[in-house]
Amino acid sequence: MHHFDWSGIPGALPTLWTGVVVTFRITLCAIVVGILWGILIALMRLSGVRPLAWFAQGYVTVFRSIPLVMVLLWFFLIVPQLLQNVLGLSPDVDVRLASALVAFSLFEAAYYSEIIRAGIQAISRGQVNASFALGMRYGQAMRFVVLPQAFRAMVPLLLTQAIALFQDTSLVYVISLADFFRTTTNIGDRDGTTVEMVLFAGAGYFLICLIASSFAKGLQKKVAR
Repeated sequence: MHHFDWSGIPGALPTLWTGVVVTFRITLCAIVVGILWGILIALMRLSGVRPLAWFAQGYVTVFRSIPLVMVLLWFFLIVPQLLQNVLGLSPDVDVRLASALVAFSLFEAAYYSEIIRAGIQAISRGQVNASFALGMRYGQAMRFVVLPQAFRAMVPLLLTQAIALFQDTSLVYVISLADFFRTTTNIGDRDGTTVEMVLFAGAGYFLICLIASSFAKGLQKKVAR
């Protein structure tokens, strides 16, 4: 029978916090870049310019058809060479973190673009026509009329996707990046408390996701009013 030993957790908290910071850095970067790039992808897909629409559709199809762990491994092999050879960055740069940021941002943009596209399409065409009648161009109508209304309805879905993204960040384990999950397992392997540390990591993810989910549900109720 396994005897649980939790005594090492308090002393490991400073190290665990560094892993938490890495996890949140990846999450926040992927949310911001993913939404911004996702908006452009959604607008390209809705545009009447066929090459742009084809590119956007192909982009979404590719990234939604490939497992995230495979995308992470691909970018881990490609991005370091790109950063060091093309941009001339120092070898001291943490290429594992850089490749994870790029991979998650581009991968999540495919999912965010579909949420944003659905939100844009939910806005009445009459409002777009009214914007054109007032002398606005397509970009102005999207910026000042359509997107503000669409985002109001999309916020709960965007937050739900962000929660899933936060959970998926644990996959950086495969490229040996010291995020929260990897840090806990490293400490567990070192101290012989692997079971305890994995359980602790699971409890941490559960607590953060529970708080975020409650926040998302509260926003959804406000939007529905």
